Amino acid sequence: MKLIQIHPDDNVAVALSDIKKGEEVSVAGVSLTAADDVVRGHKIALREIGEGQPVVKYGNPIGIAREDIAAGRWVHVHNVKTGLSETAEYEYRHMVYPKPDVKPRTFMGYRREDGRAAIRNELWIVPTVGCVNSIANTLVRNNQHLVTGSIDGLHTFVHPYGCSQMGTDHEQTRKLLAALVRHPNAGGVLVLSLGCENLTQDQFKAELGEWDDRRVKFLVCQDFEDEYEEGAKLLSELAVYAGGFKREEIPASELVVGMKCGGSDGLSGITANPTVGRFSDRLVALGGSTVLTEVPEMFGAENILFSRCENDAVFGKAVSMVNNFKDYFVSHGQVVYENPSPGNKAGGITTLEDKSCGCVQKGGSAQIVDVLEYAEPVTKKGLNLLSGPGNDLVSATDLTAAGANLILFTTGRGTPFGAPVPTVKISTNTALYEKKKNWIDFNAGTVAEGEPLDDAGDRLLDFVLEIASGKRTHSEDRDAREIAIFKDGVTL
Repeated sequence: MKLIQIHPDDNVAVALSDIKKGEEVSVAGVSLTAADDVVRGHKIALREIGEGQPVVKYGNPIGIAREDIAAGRWVHVHNVKTGLSETAEYEYRHMVYPKPDVKPRTFMGYRREDGRAAIRNELWIVPTVGCVNSIANTLVRNNQHLVTGSIDGLHTFVHPYGCSQMGTDHEQTRKLLAALVRHPNAGGVLVLSLGCENLTQDQFKAELGEWDDRRVKFLVCQDFEDEYEEGAKLLSELAVYAGGFKREEIPASELVVGMKCGGSDGLSGITANPTVGRFSDRLVALGGSTVLTEVPEMFGAENILFSRCENDAVFGKAVSMVNNFKDYFVSHGQVVYENPSPGNKAGGITTLEDKSCGCVQKGGSAQIVDVLEYAEPVTKKGLNLLSGPGNDLVSATDLTAAGANLILFTTGRGTPFGAPVPTVKISTNTALYEKKKNWIDFNAGTVAEGEPLDDAGDRLLDFVLEIASGKRTHSEDRDAREIAIFKDGVTL
């Protein structure tokens, strides 16, 4: 099979492998002669699309024809434009889909004293200001001997902020870093400060709220003659506490999984993203939680999600989240549709609507139970929406702060980065999986080769439970762990 028509209403099909000009192809009872070369992941017109008419994929308009497009023509940026604008009206039309039947599952994780489940038992150093990044890195390098027994690693997450910030930026930095300190995957945390920064230790402690002083230690570097000696002492104390945790059997309902895509291609919405969607439906059916973010990559596909908000209140929060992000674009003099990236376009994604309709496939068909602000923790079981941008590092950090134990990251082009939590890279095509086996953990390209999506979703659930039980991702093996904090305002 060389072509797939995703939805019966679509007037384009997607090439599952390269098609040469003049080649005879068929899909869904329609036979075509390709009028152009069509690369894998790109679209071909199934019938004539007149100038000004919608181009339909996923059963949704993904753009408007710039010119008459004959059947068999390559359909892409040269003959399609976006139909998005900065304003849209939304109507709540509630839809409910059946949950899959899934037998109870468990994983081997860590049970924290506050009752939360973790899939890693690590020591984290969280700098409150960029000035101490080098100290944090040195402490990690010099204290690797503490990684023993049940302690899975010692890591830090450096960043350039914590000083010279005002207003919302200052608040978001403080909120994000405090959320990392509270994350269950950290068995012990050293909060590392300089001493003269805007984000004072008193401010940070107020943001953090209650904490267990066996699990969280504070070091203000300006207060000590030798910060490395004091840091090593505190890390040793944290290691004693964290070392007391052992893996135990925990229901899969305790998992929180973030869902993200990056370096997407024309197969993302056909293979990897709907595979993640099937996984999400299964975890939700088990009583677990999943989190979907990247608000700008919902533009043009909002109604696919909005119809599944479980009530009017959640629908209202979802509409506000999308409109607030549109206002953010407009306030900076930017159009909402300045997306996809050059790599996305090379992979076959034509407009933001095209990208968004593929992106939201990760949300499966479950009801949306809550809509969260940036870095706000998940508190409800089920599918959650999280406010955040599309940027890979910023949104993956956001998902971590919301409490995701791990992140599923789909990609058609490949990317090596990792979040503070295990980041499972899922390829949209087998060629990428075979080429970048040091990056890619799971191949969903098999869906394009005939594997049913439900089978791929079952396979991904099995794999996630392996990761949750201690199997390491490739990003963990390479110690690829980074954070990026959302910034919008003035730097002093």
